Formats: sequence, structure tokens, C-alpha cells
Amino acid sequence: MQPKLLPLAECPCARTVETVGEWWSILILRDALQGFTRFDEFQRSLGIAPNMLARRLKHLTESGMFVRRLYSERPPRYDYVLTKKGRDFFPVIAALVAFGNRHLAPEGEVLVMVERASGRPVEAVLVDAASLRPVTPETITTIAGPGASEGMRQRLAMITATRAGASSHSE
Repeated sequence: MQPKLLPLAECPCARTVETVGEWWSILILRDALQGFTRFDEFQRSLGIAPNMLARRLKHLTESGMFVRRLYSERPPRYDYVLTKKGRDFFPVIAALVAFGNRHLAPEGEVLVMVERASGRPVEAVLVDAASLRPVTPETITTIAGPGASEGMRQRLAMITATRAGASSHSE
């Protein structure tokens, strides 16, 4: 359900959570990014109830993450093929894997991301495309973009004022 307050509803983070924030949706996208396209593949991989999988695939298709392509007419069967929008979700999955390995795997890494060509392990980090420097909470801030409403601009001003007040208290 979408937030009622416009600054939250227009927030890119809130919109993303609205689209893919449900547990099954993220796991379906994870599997699709590994090459799964068929209903039975997703169901077998996830152990998800067919009605739940059908709802999630319908939502992800309506949200533009998948396109449905008929591969069998009798009976009608569809592939769920990632769109560019769906493929663009890959860095989020890579970040979740990296976070899980770093903070939630006391037994050690369960999944290791490796370069396809060489098999060399890779560490997923978010970097600025122009400078190639890591993007961290200490190195970036957010400002209103051209599409921001007045409510979003006020919300960001409140965050800036709160942050300024907090830093003056720590001095």
C-alpha cells in the first residue's frame, strides 16, 4: 500500500519498496537475474504457493519489471522475462548478498559473487560512476531533484536542519 503523504509517496526509496519490497518479490527477482523465466522454475526454487507466486508475478509484470511471453499455446504457458527496469534491479540484489555475507552469515559466506569469465570473486560496492569513489553515508547527502514537490523540499529542509542541530550538539 502506497504512503498517503506526498513526500513519502514520491520518494524513490518508498516507490521502490512499493514495487519490490515484499519478501517474495525480491526472491523472484533474484532468481530471474540468475536466468529463471518460468512459473514452475520459480515455484520449485522458492517453494512458494502457486497463488502467491501468480500474484507476485502479476504485480511485478504490471510494475514493468517483467514482460510475459507466450511459449506454449496448449496449454497456454508464459515466460517471465526481465525488462531493462527489472535487470536494473541487479545492483540491489548484489548489495543484499554482500550485506548478508558481511553481517548475517556467522557460518561464512553462503553465496559468493564471481566474475563469469575468470571465476574471480568480486566485492559489490556502490561507487560514483564519475569519480569511482565509494558512496557512503559519510560522503553523500540528498537534495531535492527537479521533480520534487514542495512537500519533499520541506522534508529535506527539515532533515538538513535536524542534522545541523545534531552536529552542533556533538561539538
